[in-house]
Amino acid sequence: MNKILKFKKLYFLLTIILLIVEILIALYVHDSFIRPYIGDFLVVILIYCFFKSFLDTPVLQTAILVLIFSYLVETLQYFDIVNCIGLQNSKLARIIIGSTFQWIDFIAYTAGIIFVMIVEKISLIARLWLKQKN
Repeated sequence: MNKILKFKKLYFLLTIILLIVEILIALYVHDSFIRPYIGDFLVVILIYCFFKSFLDTPVLQTAILVLIFSYLVETLQYFDIVNCIGLQNSKLARIIIGSTFQWIDFIAYTAGIIFVMIVEKISLIARLWLKQKN
């Protein structure tokens, strides 16, 4: 069995919780702050947790790949990818892929990944501290 594949329940649970929060934001929040900025902040955390649910990869490597992926999707929004691939009438595609390019989204994605790395570092320190105590 490949050592990179490893199911982690905590990350999977976080993925499910974040997915539910994102769906609730998409369906019920129609403001000018939570939906556009907090939603983008949370989506990179959701993607990171999803990958970490199944892959035992280093934190920094995974975080950078998720950030690059997010930047790519935002860049594709600039080029109106939803219309280019003929999904302009699909509400689901417009929600998942996005249809509005905004430079500030890059900041929200970056902040989300920085948050992930801080939480992972705190978690590592806590695990090492607890291991020393035992």
